[in-house]
Amino acid sequence: MRLVTTPRVAFLRELAAEIAQRYGRGRMIVAVDGPVQSGKTALADDLGAVLEEAGHAVFRARMEGFHRSRAAQDAFGDDTAERYYRYGFDESALKRVLVEPFRMAGSTAFVTRVLDPDRDAWVEPRWITGPADAILVLDGRFVLRERLDDLWDYRIVVDGEPVDAADRLAYADRDPRAVADALVDLTEPERPIRR
Repeated sequence: MRLVTTPRVAFLRELAAEIAQRYGRGRMIVAVDGPVQSGKTALADDLGAVLEEAGHAVFRARMEGFHRSRAAQDAFGDDTAERYYRYGFDESALKRVLVEPFRMAGSTAFVTRVLDPDRDAWVEPRWITGPADAILVLDGRFVLRERLDDLWDYRIVVDGEPVDAADRLAYADRDPRAVADALVDLTEPERPIRR
């Protein structure tokens, strides 16, 4: 389905073409990071739609779906910004049920979320698969931290300064803007520009 051409869609078509140029064939994972409430989820959703428009099989996931439960986080101490940054997400589950099976290029199924953070409840796994050529677009806070770096093929960061204490910790450890393949300014969300 052809999307209505707006400045945002035109921008994302250029970004999608750059991603596809690197992508070629097989499975690829695009990670979208940025400060809290920066617009990264909407950007990832729209990028996924533009990649689908270009004929790619696209899957979407959010780091929010890989939160640790509150009880699991409590095992790491008091509820602080540092605990949230360091232990708020279940990176092992992310790798085990999403990234690694997705990379198997269709020979096994994968799961795009394990927890509903709003209800603090595990979700029934919905195992999905797709063609050998596919793109996974994943967004979330801290996805460009160094220990996850080898998981991503293309890195997008929504430009902006850290908003809260957890963001400040993340940016002090490793500013995602320094490792981005594309740095996107969403000061005017309908007219994104590349930095």
